[in-house]
Amino acid sequence: MTRTTTKRRRSTRERRLFVLDTNVLMHDPAAIFRFEEHDIYLPMVVLEELDAHKKGMSEASRNVRQVSRFLDDLMRDATREQIESGLPLPNHMSGNHGKKASSGRLFFQTQQLSIQLPENLPGQGNDNAILAQTLALQALHADARVVLVSKDINLRIKAAVVGVHAEDYFSDRAIEDADVLSPGHEALPADFWERHGKNMRSWKEGTRTFYEIAGPAVGKWIPNQFVYEEREGGIEAIVRKLQGNTATLEIVRDFRGDKHGVWGICARNREQNFALNLLMDPEVDFVTILGPAGTGKTLLTLAAGLVQTLEHNRYAEIIMTRVTIPLGEDIGFLPGTEEEKMEPWMGALMDNLEVLTQSSDGGSWGRAATNDLLRNRIKIRSLNFMRGRTFLNRYVILDEAQNLTPKQMKALVTRAGPGTKIVCLGNIAQIDTPYLTETTSGLTFVVSRFQGWGHSGHVTLVRGERSRLADYASETL
Repeated sequence: MTRTTTKRRRSTRERRLFVLDTNVLMHDPAAIFRFEEHDIYLPMVVLEELDAHKKGMSEASRNVRQVSRFLDDLMRDATREQIESGLPLPNHMSGNHGKKASSGRLFFQTQQLSIQLPENLPGQGNDNAILAQTLALQALHADARVVLVSKDINLRIKAAVVGVHAEDYFSDRAIEDADVLSPGHEALPADFWERHGKNMRSWKEGTRTFYEIAGPAVGKWIPNQFVYEEREGGIEAIVRKLQGNTATLEIVRDFRGDKHGVWGICARNREQNFALNLLMDPEVDFVTILGPAGTGKTLLTLAAGLVQTLEHNRYAEIIMTRVTIPLGEDIGFLPGTEEEKMEPWMGALMDNLEVLTQSSDGGSWGRAATNDLLRNRIKIRSLNFMRGRTFLNRYVILDEAQNLTPKQMKALVTRAGPGTKIVCLGNIAQIDTPYLTETTSGLTFVVSRFQGWGHSGHVTLVRGERSRLADYASETL
C-alpha cells in the first residue's frame, strides 16, 4: 500500500486505517466487513498466526477457516496492482450485518516496514511485531488516523505505552451497556391509573382476567413484559398484546401460596412468581432467566419442567446441558458414557432434584416419580453433540448460558422442533469464557434479540433465597 494511493482515496479526517489483531478475526470472522467506510490493514504476522490456528475442531479454528475463505473470495482474480491499491470490501459477504454498506478497502502488508521499537519493548514476539507495523504505518500515513484493534487487553496497554492508539473490537456487542438490558418487569408509576384508566376495559375468559389500557406509557412496553404496582395488594400483570398505544394485560397467576406451588415449590418473591408464569405458559417457547447465585433459577425451572412433563404430559422429557468450564484446575478426561462424563458438571441439577424429592407437597408418588426421572425422564447432554439434532416436544434447560458465544447460542436454539421449550439460565456477571464480556455474551445476545417476539419472555431475579449466610456473603465478600 502506498501513501499516494491512500491520499487519493481519503480526506484528512474522514477515514481511518484499522490494523486488525489476529484475535479479532478469530473472534468474529466477518470483522473485516464491520468497519463501514474505513480501511483495514492486515500485517503479515496476522496471516501467519491465522495459518497456525486453522487446524482443529474448536470454535476459534472454525472461525479462522471462515476468515481464510473470505480472504480467498476477495483475492480471487485480483492482480498485484489491485492488491497493492486495496481490495474493495463488499458488505454482502458478511451476511449484511453491518450498519452501513462497506466502502472501505482491505490492504495487506506487501513490503517490509521497519521501525525501531522502544527499548522498553524487547524481543521479537508477534504482539511486538504488530506494534512495530502500526508504528511504521503511523509514520508513513501522517494524514490518517491509524488505530490498532485488538481483543487483547495487554496489547492495548503496550500500545498506549509506545504511543499507538488502540481500541477494543465493539461490533460484536449485542448492546452498548449491560445496565440497559431490560429486567423483564417494570413498576407502574403512582399516577398510572389517573393517566391511563379513563378508557380502560376489562373482561374475563374462564379464570383469566384481562385489561385493555391505552396511554403514553404503553409505547415503552414489549410483549410478555411484566408490570406491577409496588403497593401491597397492587396489580401484577403480563403484557399479552400491543397495538399502537393500546395494550392488553393479563393478571398473572400467583404461585406464592402453598396451594398454588409448582411441584411443591412456591415463589418467594415477585420476580420468582413472574418467572414461574413464563415457565408454565405453553405459549412461551423461549425463556431467559438472569440472576446471581441463589436466586432460584435452576430450582424454579426444574420444578416447572417436572410438572409439565409428568403431570401435564406437555413434554416427552427434560434435557439439561451446560458449558463444561471448570472453576479450578482441569481434572482431565473422565471415563464413561456421555451422561457419566457430564454428571460432575450437573451438581446444580442433583442438588435441586434432592430438594424436589424431599418436598412433602408432592406426596409419595411425586417423590417416586422424581427419583425415576433421575434415570429415565431427565437426560444430561453435552453441547459438543448438539449440531444436527432436532428436539421434538422437549423441555430443554441450558444452564450457565452466559459462557456461550452468540454463534453457539444460535446453534442450540435452532435445534428446537415443534412443541419444544428452551430455557436459558445464567448470570452475566460471572463469565468464564475468554474474550466474552457482559455485552458480548450469547445470553445477552438472545435476551436483546428476542425482545418483542410474542412467544418469548425474560425475567431478571434479584433477591437471593438460599440462607442468611449466603446473602451476607454475596453482599460483603
